[in-house]
Amino acid sequence: MSNRLVNILVPIISIILGLLVGAIIMVVSGYDPIEGYKALWLGIFGDVYSIGNTIRQITPYILAGLAVAFAFRTGLFNIGVEGQLIVGWFAATWVGYSFELPMIIHLPLALLAAAVAGGLWAFIAGFLKAKFHVHEVIVTIMLNYTALYIVNALIKSVSDGGFKTPKIHETASLRSEFLTSITDYSSLHYGIIVAMLMVFVMWFMLEKTTTGYELKAVGFNQNAAQYAGMSVNKNIILAMTISGMLAGLGGAMEALGTFGRMSSMAAFTGIGFDGIAVALLGANTPLGIVFGASLFGSLKYGALNMPNAAGVPEEIVSIIIAVIVLFVASGYVIRLGIEKLMKKKEAK
Repeated sequence: MSNRLVNILVPIISIILGLLVGAIIMVVSGYDPIEGYKALWLGIFGDVYSIGNTIRQITPYILAGLAVAFAFRTGLFNIGVEGQLIVGWFAATWVGYSFELPMIIHLPLALLAAAVAGGLWAFIAGFLKAKFHVHEVIVTIMLNYTALYIVNALIKSVSDGGFKTPKIHETASLRSEFLTSITDYSSLHYGIIVAMLMVFVMWFMLEKTTTGYELKAVGFNQNAAQYAGMSVNKNIILAMTISGMLAGLGGAMEALGTFGRMSSMAAFTGIGFDGIAVALLGANTPLGIVFGASLFGSLKYGALNMPNAAGVPEEIVSIIIAVIVLFVASGYVIRLGIEKLMKKKEAK
């Protein structure tokens, strides 16, 4: 069996096992798993409104997953996607309501502001890693909290002590009357196009450009890359900055598409942290991340229908997601199981 096929089977088997564990938990807890999963399915695909909102939920997960995966493919662990997403969210919101420009200028400018803000926030970790060998995991975790509290303070300052920024202008919005009308006035917006474009950009950059080759080479072996004449420090900083830009765009999806503003947050959004699991489930490949984000976004949104339709707590879905991630992380065990099955078949 080819290694590529095994890589595909591991997450599929993990998802099946996760759903089975979820069903067992529902039975033990006194709930009907059939009704629970039926409610989950209808919450995702029940009508065009649900489908539109599901796609909207998937959008920031794609960008968060890409951000984590890009760093990982270049030998870095960006645990700060959450913070980079938050600063990107605020930057996009600020540009969205502060200027009055034609849409052809205003919308790209707001998206660019989010990417730059996220990139600059990640640049801090990349610079400290390259120049002073400070581990990026520690720095990015600390920067998550720094981003949360700084942005909350900025929101209060721009709203004169309130808890919400002004609404962005329509010229900076990703919302579309066409998309909302064909999905029964769901919150679907054009951000999904931006996310899919970034999927292509990441694939093209890593697989088809010299810069991508250097970034991966430094990630695989810094000593060999330096011996070959590559600038290790420059590539570390560049990789982390690009990762942060993708995360910042994830924040722009919330600012310019879903909410149209930003409110003070008592806690993290969770999207950036879920991006780690999305990247893991997608094997750090752009196409795999689309599927991983689709699973996470669908489960997250579909779970909202479970309490009303089946009386099943939506927290069950959080357990299912956790189990799926556990099995994906334990992929080596699943691989061994697949290999043993194949050997038995060959022996027969």
